[in-house]
Amino acid sequence: MLATMEIVDILQQADGLAETILHSDIGENYLLSLYKVKSDKEAQRKISKFTSLKDLFEDVQRFGKYHPDYKRINMETREAKRDMDMHPTVAEFKMAETELQSTLDEISGLIGHAVSEQVKTPAGNPFFVSSGGCSSGSCGTGGSCGCSA
Repeated sequence: MLATMEIVDILQQADGLAETILHSDIGENYLLSLYKVKSDKEAQRKISKFTSLKDLFEDVQRFGKYHPDYKRINMETREAKRDMDMHPTVAEFKMAETELQSTLDEISGLIGHAVSEQVKTPAGNPFFVSSGGCSSGSCGTGGSCGCSA
């Protein structure tokens, strides 16, 4: 029973941390940019076009360069992605998303390493990867440090 209460307390504190993050400048910037990208008809059109082409490319890619439309669809998909990524609202959203993800990775790392240096944590941002005695920073992944996954 005591362990269950501790887990409930930890989950409540995690919810509080999530609320704090959402109401931080980074969290609010992310939510605002998400709202903007969802409300921007041109951005949604470009996202939809890219998604459709990406799905088509995945089908064509099964046959690789031997598919008669491989080059054309590959080029159209790349152009649509570049067009989507260059749209100001999409670019703003991607920057806000990256900033939030970096913050979440840093928090995860701090929490994980407070428990133990051996705890696996997100390693998406190399500035927050703790080597924990591993020179490559890839502990737990079977990387060049020799750690096992």
